[in-house]
Amino acid sequence: MTSGTTSGRAALQERRYRILVTGYAISSYGTFLNVVALSLYVYAVTDRALAVGVFMAVRLAAGFVAGLAVVAVLARWSAKGVMFWANVAQAAALLLLVLAPDGFRTGTLFAVSAVVGASGTLFMVTLRSSIPDMVGEGRHTWANSLMVSGRSMAMVAGFASSGVVVSLLGYTAAFLVDMATFLVCALTVLLLPMPLSPARGGDESDGGSDSEKGSEMDGQGRRRRVPAALVALGTVPVLGLMVALRGIDALGSSSHNAALPVYSTELDADNPAVFVSVFWCVWALGNVLVQQVLQRYTKRTGRSVGALGFGLGTIAMSGTFILAFAGLPWAATVVVALLAGAADGLTEVSYTSHLQTLPNPLRTHAFGLSATVENLGFGVGMIVVAAALDVFTPLSVVGVAHGAAIVLALVYVARVLRGRRAQEAEPGSDVPESDVPGSHEPRSDEPGSDEREGESGAGPARGGHRDGAEVSGG
Repeated sequence: MTSGTTSGRAALQERRYRILVTGYAISSYGTFLNVVALSLYVYAVTDRALAVGVFMAVRLAAGFVAGLAVVAVLARWSAKGVMFWANVAQAAALLLLVLAPDGFRTGTLFAVSAVVGASGTLFMVTLRSSIPDMVGEGRHTWANSLMVSGRSMAMVAGFASSGVVVSLLGYTAAFLVDMATFLVCALTVLLLPMPLSPARGGDESDGGSDSEKGSEMDGQGRRRRVPAALVALGTVPVLGLMVALRGIDALGSSSHNAALPVYSTELDADNPAVFVSVFWCVWALGNVLVQQVLQRYTKRTGRSVGALGFGLGTIAMSGTFILAFAGLPWAATVVVALLAGAADGLTEVSYTSHLQTLPNPLRTHAFGLSATVENLGFGVGMIVVAAALDVFTPLSVVGVAHGAAIVLALVYVARVLRGRRAQEAEPGSDVPESDVPGSHEPRSDEPGSDEREGESGAGPARGGHRDGAEVSGG
């Protein structure tokens, strides 16, 4: 394959992926718009605050179940088909809500909550696990950074416009706008050069190893099945600790999401929305800015932030969220929100890129398990935090939740560093270039980079384009 052909294919992959990210950003705008619109609508229809909490619980529970089922779904359907129908299902649910008669709207609302929760998880797990196939090896960090940037900007636009759309146009208009955004995303999925029809010959027939199929020998020499998600956890050092940290981080996220309205009301009872709006807008700005830095860093050096970046980013993120509730002056709080957004963006990209270094069958299991753990952490957190805020101050509640994340992150970072030292101490150890100071991956503008990659099979399996998975532990 010539260098020109390889370059042309890479350019086509990048262009189609950019189109998909644009569609995803548009649907994310609709999602964040409806976070506000649906919550207000549930309260308007039921006139009960409890119903709002149950609505969120149904959504999280559906996402939890979808995380467990995503591997089975992808074993029968192509990734493109799952992403397409996940968007269509959400659009159809919203249309059903608009057309539902008055007497059926309460039941329809909770059906919509379940569909949106399950379909959203299916889409995100499939997207994240399919990115290596869409953009090629060595482009994970760039692709993830672009995806997070689009979502962050959509978050700002969705939250900022939700009040205007609902107030001026009404709930029906908000739901129709959201429905249209999901249909746009579905159309961009159709442009991907991937099969839409159900996949054939899944994990069970692909000739993979026993570990990929989830089986092992017991003490009597008999073969027994092992959950593939557990196999995925054992494939990469400290991956189990990494997923657990992600779950605790989700619990921390529930604390600041629940505490922000309470804290904002304490600051200004007449205009409680001001602090929340400013905080999230500045947070999103920090998230977008760090993505630009990451993209330029990766392009210039060929290196990624790796597993260590996830741990350090989690510590910084949790620390800044605690400071946000410390009663600092406005100027300091703005800086804290900016840093919180930047750290959040760093952890998202490093975590996703790290899991994407797994081989394809295990990668899907890992992302499905991660989604399940995150939904569980956030759901449990919302229940516990809501009760705690009736007794304790927002600072103490957020401090405990994010403090737990910091403690586990410190354990994780220590484990990563110990594993690195152990590998570096081994004679002739194959430490990947992406994690050796001063080294870099082959760049596309270097002479012979295409030939080196083609001849050596550089990539996740050989260490040419790794995100730190092989040095995340000993």
